Amino acid sequence: MSLLPFARPVPLCVLRPGAEPRAEHGHDPDRFVEIGSLTKVLTGTALVRMAAAGLLDVDDPVERWLPAAPPSGITLRHLADHTSGLPRLPPALGPRRDPYAPFTAEALGATLPRLDRLATRPAGEGTEYSNLGYAVLGAALAAAARQPYPDLLRAHVLEPLGVADAVAVTPPEGRALRARGLLGRVRGSWTMDGAILPAGGLWATPRALAAVVRGLLVERALGEPAPSWQTAGDIRWHNGATRHASAFAGAVTGSGEWVLVHRLGGSPEETDRIGAALLTGRA
Repeated sequence: MSLLPFARPVPLCVLRPGAEPRAEHGHDPDRFVEIGSLTKVLTGTALVRMAAAGLLDVDDPVERWLPAAPPSGITLRHLADHTSGLPRLPPALGPRRDPYAPFTAEALGATLPRLDRLATRPAGEGTEYSNLGYAVLGAALAAAARQPYPDLLRAHVLEPLGVADAVAVTPPEGRALRARGLLGRVRGSWTMDGAILPAGGLWATPRALAAVVRGLLVERALGEPAPSWQTAGDIRWHNGATRHASAFAGAVTGSGEWVLVHRLGGSPEETDRIGAALLTGRA
């Protein structure tokens, strides 16, 4: 007989319009959590904001800003909407317990000269979700802005949205919230502050992330939503998952309805199910 007959409850945080945050099993809307690939909507928003400011064009070829990359037909827009033809993951990842740790800025630099050979199809001829593509996009934005990625993100996205102090590369001391195992021990996180950062490495408080979702999708405070968002009918959405955290965010166009769901542990698929059900009124 198992000495642990039931699983530890999964910490859950839900934010919706017109309601106080719902936090269960130790979650906290004001502590920093990993947001995974929801980072991509911030990176994509930086792209369109920088284009509006005249710092670049969304249809610039990658090699304009990253000269180490050979001509490949891949543009910044292709990277943002996952039509670059690049594979989902960077080459030569590390062990499963911390796969992105070896993917440093130097590793990305060594990858750029091979972009044309890494692509699985010509740019624009199909969709393949690509973390590698967003790593390249983040590097191109940094080159065009002449600023590190965290600085350009603050300048072009976070400060205009009024959430500059609640999204971070590294959570403030004592404010990180991580999943715990059955015996209460904190579970380790992936290392995602290297080249993969623009694809999925940011931390944020759920309350701040909700303000981002509301500002970008409902209030349209920074214009039309970036091509990073996924669409399903009149719903714009995106999700994110790291080793032990997952998130879902979305809004129904024109209705004012939006939702942010974050969980520490459990399956990312269940987080998506919860978020979609809340957003469509099936919960």
